[in-house]
Amino acid sequence: MRAVVITAPGGPEVLELRDVPAPEPGTGQIRVRVYASGLNRADLLQRRGRYPAPPGWPQDIPGLEYAGIVDAVGPSVQRWKPGDRVMGLVGGGGCAEAVVVHEREAIAVPAALSLDEAAAIPEAFITAHDALFTRLGLGLGEAVLVHAVGSGVGTAALQLAKAAGARVVGTSRFAWKLEKATALGLDLGVDATREDFADAALAFTGEVGVDAVLDLVGGAYLAGNLRALATGGRLVFVGTVAGSRAELDLRIVMTKRLRIVGTTLRARPLEEKIQATLAFAHHALPLFEQRRIRPVVDRVLPADDVREAHRLLEENAVFGKVVLRWAEEGREAP
Repeated sequence: MRAVVITAPGGPEVLELRDVPAPEPGTGQIRVRVYASGLNRADLLQRRGRYPAPPGWPQDIPGLEYAGIVDAVGPSVQRWKPGDRVMGLVGGGGCAEAVVVHEREAIAVPAALSLDEAAAIPEAFITAHDALFTRLGLGLGEAVLVHAVGSGVGTAALQLAKAAGARVVGTSRFAWKLEKATALGLDLGVDATREDFADAALAFTGEVGVDAVLDLVGGAYLAGNLRALATGGRLVFVGTVAGSRAELDLRIVMTKRLRIVGTTLRARPLEEKIQATLAFAHHALPLFEQRRIRPVVDRVLPADDVREAHRLLEENAVFGKVVLRWAEEGREAP
């Protein structure tokens, strides 16, 4: 099978498509013939040698999510059969023509969606769902601030929060991304290059503050997050693209009785990933079927153009997700 291989740490030029052995499913596992793979910032970091895959996953093949068709099942598999359309998360190796996963990690692709669309769902939407509802406990009518609202996780969080009856303030460094997010239901867009997001969030809530913050940026955003939060507010860190260090004023945390948590999906144990996947599937799959939420795909590129895909993502030139296509749906994958 073909796979994207990181030949050495570096820029997009280190990526090559190579033939590698296809994996074989073991007990309780299925093999999925991948038709499309979603790209994530974790892939960029892994390519640069800054985010190794967890033990047991390929270190030289990036990719955290896939969509495709089951083509083989291991012993004791009961949930899936060859021909089923599935999508899901992997710890690595998703940018390839086949992946092997535990049968309980796979999710049925909603009938209303193509496999290209499905490839843009797992990492963004499971991360956002877990952060908003499991970590933050977001409730009906609450206000949430979502940083980098034009990203994959950001667009997913925006839609999930709106579907749950929350009000959403979103930030971006690009006005055109805020315009697109507004079309998805964003209540207030804040251009982080021109406005103070904490001031904007406070004005939006009548100086009360938002109930929750989902931070995909990190770094210097911490002080503004604390100021933007209402008393009893909650903050979850999901990404650190602007840095992983910042000064914390404990007096604000204590006075406002704030709760600060962090989360990642990639390195979690299998059972925790399965639980996050099942919670997402139970709540969100009907919303996809009803078209109340949708995957946001900026563009679909052939796997041969993986270097260009990485470049676009690295330059923040996309809204939502970039997807790599390995095969046309309705045709046999290689």
